Amino acid sequence: MNLLSKLLAAAVAIGGFAAVSPAYSLDKPTGDVILTVRGPDLKNANVAGTAQFDRDMLRALEQRTGTMETPWTSGKVEFSGPLLRAVLKAAGAHGQSLKIVALNDYSADVPFEDADKLDTMLALTMNGKDMSVREKGPLFLIYPFDLDPSLYNEKYFSRSVWQIKDIEVSE
Repeated sequence: MNLLSKLLAAAVAIGGFAAVSPAYSLDKPTGDVILTVRGPDLKNANVAGTAQFDRDMLRALEQRTGTMETPWTSGKVEFSGPLLRAVLKAAGAHGQSLKIVALNDYSADVPFEDADKLDTMLALTMNGKDMSVREKGPLFLIYPFDLDPSLYNEKYFSRSVWQIKDIEVSE
C-alpha cells in the first residue's frame, strides 16, 4: 500500500470511529428542575426532547463570577453562575435566537451570539447566596457589565431576564 492509500485508510478509520463513538450525554436531573432548554434539534436532550437542569447540574458547568452595579440592585453586587454558552453546549443547542422565559411568562429575545461572544451568565447566586424567586431567582441572565461598560444600556437591560424557567432555541 502506498503512502496516499495508507493516509486515506487512516482517515476513513478515524472518521468511522468518530461516527460510532457515543455523543455527549446529559444526565437526568435528580433535584428540582429549575431550567428547561427547548429547541427543535437539541443534541443532548435528557427528558422528553428537552434539556432539563437542576441546581447541581448547573453548578457543574463552567462558571463565571462578576461584581458589578446593575439597574436592579443597590451598589455593587457579586453574581455567580454558569456561563450561558456552557448551558447551551451541555444541552447541545444550536440556533440563531434564544427566547428567555421567566416564571411569570415575561420573555425576551436574545441573539444566540450573546452567549457565544459575551460572558453572559445565568446567575444562581447573588453575594454568595442562592437567589430565591423573591430575589430575582432562581436564575437571572446577567450580562458582563463589569467587563464591558458599553453593555450598560437599555438594549442589554431589556434582555436581562430574571426568574428564568425556560430557554427556547430557534433558528
